[in-house]
Amino acid sequence: MIDALVYDGTGVESVEDIAAARAADGTTWVHVEDASDAEIDAVADAFDLHALAIEDVRNNVRAKSEEFSAYTFALVKTARLTRGETTFEEEIDDEPVGLFIGDDWLVTVATGSADPVARVQESVRRGDERLLERGPDFTAYRVLDVLVDSYFEILEHLEGQIEAIEDEVVESPDADLLGEINSVRRELLSFRKVVWPVRETLAVLARGDVTTIHADTQKYYRDVYDHLVQLVDLLETYRDLVVGTRDIYLNALSQSTNEVMKVLTVVATIFIPLTFVAGVYGMNFSGGPYNMPELTWEFGYPAVMLGMAGVAALMVFYFRRQSYL
Repeated sequence: MIDALVYDGTGVESVEDIAAARAADGTTWVHVEDASDAEIDAVADAFDLHALAIEDVRNNVRAKSEEFSAYTFALVKTARLTRGETTFEEEIDDEPVGLFIGDDWLVTVATGSADPVARVQESVRRGDERLLERGPDFTAYRVLDVLVDSYFEILEHLEGQIEAIEDEVVESPDADLLGEINSVRRELLSFRKVVWPVRETLAVLARGDVTTIHADTQKYYRDVYDHLVQLVDLLETYRDLVVGTRDIYLNALSQSTNEVMKVLTVVATIFIPLTFVAGVYGMNFSGGPYNMPELTWEFGYPAVMLGMAGVAALMVFYFRRQSYL
């Protein structure tokens, strides 16, 4: 789908012919979304976009920026959380968005759906003409600003997951909790892979070396860059929280195992002398040099039982003094 908007100083008009939109006076914004290769090639030919830049958008490479003689190219990523059993790379579903910023035109190319771009475009259609009125560089800034705001929505969702996991670790850690911890950790790592290159891209656009971005617009790009710096810092903080939560879970699991082993050790220790006595009397012999006179003693059996009970009582008393029970 190709959508072309032209601002001629009096209002915004939709133009179907790409060549006419390119040649029109004023500011032109052409957005390509869910487009076929033929549609992308048509836009590239109309605006003389470099084949390598178009190839970067199609191949979903790492976010980057590059300056050409007639325009500036910036590749950024949209991001959304996926659900279900996914691999590491698919925890965060990202789509490339290429921004080509010219002197009086802006081309945005998305091979899939790009909700942040669509939102900005819809605001222009509803009458927010100041975006195109202030030039293509300001419109591109607005697209990037909405894109970064969508990153914060994902981060807020991950924050809620982390808080729920922390509460669960303290209240009732179970075997499924470790899987949840690792899942959030993978999502944070995947999200960081998307955000970090975008931050580097914004740093290039905001530092003042790009000729197609006017001096009075650079402060807006610096503001978006500051948001990305904050986002990366929060990602690092949340990753540390998840690692700490995992350590707490493992420590709680180890403590629970130690308590069980204590009880089993006490029980085994108590039964050791009982097993010894039972083994000796289980031989069932009498007479000869190994005569056991208590076998024929009237009170032999009660005496052995009382002795074993006394030993067990002494051992329980000892373990209680040692705080094992």
